[in-house]
Amino acid sequence: MVMRMGMLNFEVPHSLPKEEARKRLEQLTQYWGGKYGMTSAWKGDEATLVGKVMGISINAKVTVSDSKVSGEATDPGMLFRGKAKQYLTHKLTSFLDPATTLEQLGKIS
Repeated sequence: MVMRMGMLNFEVPHSLPKEEARKRLEQLTQYWGGKYGMTSAWKGDEATLVGKVMGISINAKVTVSDSKVSGEATDPGMLFRGKAKQYLTHKLTSFLDPATTLEQLGKIS
């Protein structure tokens, strides 16, 4: 029997040009790769991320559009759902903040 975990949907608005937003998201996926060993694959404006964070398997799809970044990720379950969504929203909002330059984002740890 195969159980499919639920998905956690997210959406974060942005005011950047789409290409700039995509570059920032690429930087964020590289950050997650370095910090958590997540792998990411980009196809156009959509990324697929796979990995484990604190023992929890994560599969996610992220799409960059003209005014938002949206997607879905594996729901980590009731105990971690709120923290996962809060972390994800915080990271996306930080990386999509026009007041922060790409160079500054490269120094985030």
